[in-house]
Amino acid sequence: MKEEKDFEKENFRTLLESITLDRVQERLEILDVFLDTEDHVTVEELLSLLKARDLQFDRDFVRRSMDGMVDLGFAQREEFQDQPIRYEHRHIGRHHDHLICTKCGKIMEFASDEMEGLQEKIASRAGFLMLQHKMEIYGLCSRCLGKRRTVLPLLLAKTGERVVIKEMTGGTISRARLASMGLRPGDEIEIIKNDGQGRLILAHAATRLALGKGIASKILVSLPLDHRS
Repeated sequence: MKEEKDFEKENFRTLLESITLDRVQERLEILDVFLDTEDHVTVEELLSLLKARDLQFDRDFVRRSMDGMVDLGFAQREEFQDQPIRYEHRHIGRHHDHLICTKCGKIMEFASDEMEGLQEKIASRAGFLMLQHKMEIYGLCSRCLGKRRTVLPLLLAKTGERVVIKEMTGGTISRARLASMGLRPGDEIEIIKNDGQGRLILAHAATRLALGKGIASKILVSLPLDHRS
């Protein structure tokens, strides 16, 4: 590991000097701290790591340094859904994809030779030359799933989640309205959009529906049996 890190630093120094970028030593110090973390870090998180080593840089210089690492192939810039821009190591010849928890924001890396081979076959069948790709799978990590209640208001369901309607707690008017929309206990629905700000957009069978936050809070749902741990 140390040998790989030393090689990366020397390679980075050589490239910086060849393209005559300024503040080479300071950029190397930022690279050194970046290579010591295996996390997907934001600029703010990297600033904290630098400060812990008594290295003080302004935010703009750190951001520009990280973007320079991206340009030179030492880092990758990731823009995960609903998260700030993050940076991770770019290891030559190694590819991985990501699992992202929409509840706590945890990011997990995974690699699958079987999946890589299948993607290449699909591209080949289409006569398509695949140059690069990435996969991001959004859901709930095991910890967040373990904390999740068995039954919860529809208002708390996450975008992309499939849930089953268990009960409707509203009054007669609310129940009648939902019934007129074709929603009944036992139905499985998909959450197309729930940003916690406005209406929820749902998919029920082949129909898309819009529900306000008030009525969505009166519908109790659970995960399908095959999605429970």
